Amino acid sequence: MSEQSAKPYLVRAICEWCADNGLTPYLAVKVNAQTRVPAAFVKNGEIVLNISTSATRRLTIDNDWVQFSARFNGSSQEVAVPMSAVSGIFAKETGYGFAFTPAQDPAASLASASAPPSDIDAALE
Repeated sequence: MSEQSAKPYLVRAICEWCADNGLTPYLAVKVNAQTRVPAAFVKNGEIVLNISTSATRRLTIDNDWVQFSARFNGSSQEVAVPMSAVSGIFAKETGYGFAFTPAQDPAASLASASAPPSDIDAALE
């Protein structure tokens, strides 16, 4: 049996800690093909989302997804973020939280590992 990631547990814990202390939980997301967020707010392939209870409706954080409904420029939108795309969770007011190593695309990792060395790598040898 494989070990389950601690990331969803840490995300839920920081959210709860923020709520208990009157802080605003912000979720940092590396946008990918599975991520459903408002594209107009994505900058450099990333988005930061306020996931406080006052900013979201029907927030659910399970082991695989963070999902909620929120208003962006007055328009309600459904947001769905796979846990693998979460790059951090932190309190807006203090910056306290966790950063996560982004999950790599296995195909991209394999391609880069098997690619011939670049001229720069060759020059360093």
